Amino acid sequence: MIELTSIVKRYQQHEVLRGVNLKVADGEVCVLLGPSVDGKSTLLRTINGLETFDSGTIRIGDIMLSATVGPEREKALAIVRQCVGIVFQQFNLFPPRIVLQNVTEAPIHVLKQPRDVAIAAARNLLDRVGMLAKQDVRPRSLSGGQQQRVAIARTLAMNPEAILFDEPTSALDPRSTAEVISVMTDLAAAGQRMIVVTHAMSFAKKTWLIRSTFCTPGPLPNPARRHRYSTIPRPKSLAAFFPKPRRRKVGFADLAALPVHKHRCFNTL
Repeated sequence: MIELTSIVKRYQQHEVLRGVNLKVADGEVCVLLGPSVDGKSTLLRTINGLETFDSGTIRIGDIMLSATVGPEREKALAIVRQCVGIVFQQFNLFPPRIVLQNVTEAPIHVLKQPRDVAIAAARNLLDRVGMLAKQDVRPRSLSGGQQQRVAIARTLAMNPEAILFDEPTSALDPRSTAEVISVMTDLAAAGQRMIVVTHAMSFAKKTWLIRSTFCTPGPLPNPARRHRYSTIPRPKSLAAFFPKPRRRKVGFADLAALPVHKHRCFNTL
């Protein structure tokens, strides 16, 4: 269980997170939706300990993080960062290392796994994300979607209890986005607990058995119940985020512009 209670985060006088409460159970996928610059990425970085917070508590399993800075917090953070992985927008792979080394680096040096065990596990994960054939190349030789799939495999190599995805497809073209979304959908189907910040509505629609939370200024609203994407309640802020497409009226000029062979003739009495 990941549980956030009354989380407040400020940058000087600007309050980015205002009393956030959130629970994510085992095997659950929580998608955070909302406009840009509303604190979604900050919330993820707070969970992983990359950002401090001013008040509230974060509980991850049996580990409790408070806003008080000190040795106990640092000790707890070391454990949290091993059990909660994060996938960034910009991949953050190690350029001098080949793909296989990128995946084995943390298990060998952090988890102290034997090298042969780490390599075997890394190859299985690369095969799982469709990147085994690229295990001996360096990141600069890969497309953006391929790099992001390697980044996902690297995160999985730590056997995390949860994975945080910070807009993992925002810097990708449509084809690469589809590749990454496919991997994330498979992870969700396998029961991987995830918190996903994304604007990729295709992922939210595919993994419909999720809890979606729409982020607005102020405290997060009550989480939406598990239901299909199209039935999520539409408050004013959510309706503004998903505006209804305008229907264009078709006039006689539009019909006249059609190719002649597509016109139909009607006899009128």
